[in-house]
Amino acid sequence: MKNKLFETSESYAPLILRFILGFVVLMHGMQKLFGLFGGLGFSKTMVFFTQMVGLPWIMGFLVIILETVGAIALLIGLGTRVISFFYIILPLGMIFTTHLKNGFFMNWFGTLKGEGYEYFILWIGMALALFILGGGKYAIDKVFIKRE
Repeated sequence: MKNKLFETSESYAPLILRFILGFVVLMHGMQKLFGLFGGLGFSKTMVFFTQMVGLPWIMGFLVIILETVGAIALLIGLGTRVISFFYIILPLGMIFTTHLKNGFFMNWFGTLKGEGYEYFILWIGMALALFILGGGKYAIDKVFIKRE
C-alpha cells in the first residue's frame, strides 16, 4: 500500500505540474497566513472564513495550512498523492461555498459580482493528474518506497 502511495516515475511532467501548482497555491497561502502580496493575514483570514463564509474555525485553519505547508510539501514532492487528494477536495469546497454563484469566469474587468471558478477547475485538473501520476522526477516520495 505504501509503495502504491509513494511510487512515481522519472518523468518531468509531474515535476512541472508540482512546481506550478505548488507555487501558485503557496502564494495564496502566504497571503492568508502572513498577509503577504496584499493578503489579509492569518487573523483576518480566519475572521473572513468563520464569519463571512460560515466555515468552522478548524476548516479555515486547515485551508490556510494546506495552502502553505501543503504547497511546500508539493514543491518538494513529499506526500504528492496525499496533498493532491486534498487539493482536489479544497477547490471543490471553494467553488461550492463561494464561487459557484459568480459563474465560470474570473472577474478580470471588475464588472462581475465576484470571482468565478475557472481557476479552480485548472487547480483540480492539475491535482488530479498528480494524484494519478505521483510526484515525478526529484520527488522526495521516492525515499519511502521499499526497494526489492
